[in-house]
Amino acid sequence: MCKIMEDMRDETRNETLKESAVNTAKRMIAAGKYVLDEIADISGLSLDEVEKLQAEKKA
Repeated sequence: MCKIMEDMRDETRNETLKESAVNTAKRMIAAGKYVLDEIADISGLSLDEVEKLQAEKKA
């Protein structure tokens, strides 16, 4: 039972961290002051993920 709870906690933490990174990248894209490589490096997201976020913003 403890293992299940630990797994759930870890999954929630990972989702929260990912969500935070995505939000940071979106704000950086909106600011227009950073190149995509910088956004990926600072946010911890992959360049592909950042490119997808930028494409979503343009759509």
